[in-house]
This record gives sequence, C-alpha cells and structure tokens, in this order.
Amino acid sequence: MTTKMSQMSKERYEILKRLNEAEGNLAYMLAVFGDTLAEREGYKHLEGMEAIHFYVVHKFKWLPAQVRSMSAADLRFVLTEEMSGWTAPVDAR
Repeated sequence: MTTKMSQMSKERYEILKRLNEAEGNLAYMLAVFGDTLAEREGYKHLEGMEAIHFYVVHKFKWLPAQVRSMSAADLRFVLTEEMSGWTAPVDAR
C-alpha cells in the first residue's frame, strides 16, 4: 500500500471510529433517559430502553413490535419534547 493510500485509510478509520463513538454515546444517553422516564412515570420493573419502548407504545398507541423496530434516531425524534431540557445525571456523564 502506498503512503498516500495508507494515510487515506488511516483518516477513513479515524472518521469511522468517531462516527461510531458518537452513535454509541447517543444510544447510551437514550437509555439513560429511559431510566429518568421510568422514575418519572413510576415504572416499577422497567428501565433504560425497555422504559423508552413502553412509554412510546402507550403514548402513541403503537404496537410493541413497531416501537422495538425503530432506530435510536427515530426514538430520539419522537421523544424530542420529552427530552427537551433534560440533562443526564452526574453519575451517567
């Protein structure tokens, strides 16, 4: 591999790494918000993404399978208003 090709690969991998880290961080924060949502809604046995799914099913009257098939980006979108002003707990940062 030429030096130029090697440099391009290195840059590409760094971009991929940062992109996947950002997506992972967004998914993590959504799950953390699920904990907050579970506490706010008084869920006794749900937390994280299960709480998110349960809330969305009941709020929008969608089927569980429909909600579970949604991407994290779509879930964040439908929860935009609920997440407005929310900050993660200190222990989750």
